[in-house]
Amino acid sequence: MLTALRDLLLFARIEAQCCLFAVAIFGGLALSKFLSLPIPRYDFLLLWCLAVQALMLLTRIETLDEALVICLFHVFGLALELFKTHHGSWAYPEFAYTKFRGVPLYSGFMYAAVASYIVQAFRRFDLHFSEYPSDVANLFAILLYVNFFTNAWIPDQRWGLAAALVALMWKTRVDFRVGERRYGVPLVLSFLLIGFFIWLAENIATFFGAWRYPDQRDVWHSVHYAKISSWALLVILSFVLIARLKGLKASLGVPDGGSFLLSRLRHPSLAGFDQSRNCSPR
Repeated sequence: MLTALRDLLLFARIEAQCCLFAVAIFGGLALSKFLSLPIPRYDFLLLWCLAVQALMLLTRIETLDEALVICLFHVFGLALELFKTHHGSWAYPEFAYTKFRGVPLYSGFMYAAVASYIVQAFRRFDLHFSEYPSDVANLFAILLYVNFFTNAWIPDQRWGLAAALVALMWKTRVDFRVGERRYGVPLVLSFLLIGFFIWLAENIATFFGAWRYPDQRDVWHSVHYAKISSWALLVILSFVLIARLKGLKASLGVPDGGSFLLSRLRHPSLAGFDQSRNCSPR
């Protein structure tokens, strides 16, 4: 009983460490909501996010490769934001100098926060997977991202894609280390749980005015629970891409805290990767 309680407390501490970047973003949102700022709020949030990223790198909470992954997801997120705001899915009503076509540049960091959590969890929990359909999952990651755009013109395919992914990953389990013990859960369940908690975070973010949905224009109210599915699918997309990058590092023999870029420069002839090295149980 004491061992289980100790592991539970340690699990909560590691989870908090994995969420540091997301928590920092919420801190910036709260501060900018209630403080009088000398610059537009969205500009302050961009500087805040950049400062947090620099601090996490300098203090080695985050590795160089993890920061590069976050930058990649920042770009993916901005592309999605530009498309969705153009089609009226949500809006950023406040003025800012760092806005591009109605989208503040800080907004990409909110997607990067999801990637930050996943890359931190990979390293801090020492994640391994059993019966992970890597090649098919890579294809579905592309389809999921494309569907976020194409559903503006054709019927939304999320439920069909979600059902296919559940069927493919039904037997996949993720095991993680907490202290001296390893635990395991179905991978699909972990996606749903993370999607649920991101939905809770989204409610907090919209309350602080990070963005607004059309039905929140006049009065704030909670985000519809159907958004949980969107976030769960985004988590799957993020996970698959990060798992591929982790597998690529493993194929080059790069330790999890090492730098893929430095290893690539030292061994430019190495190509391909064996994802099973990172996606298999011990």
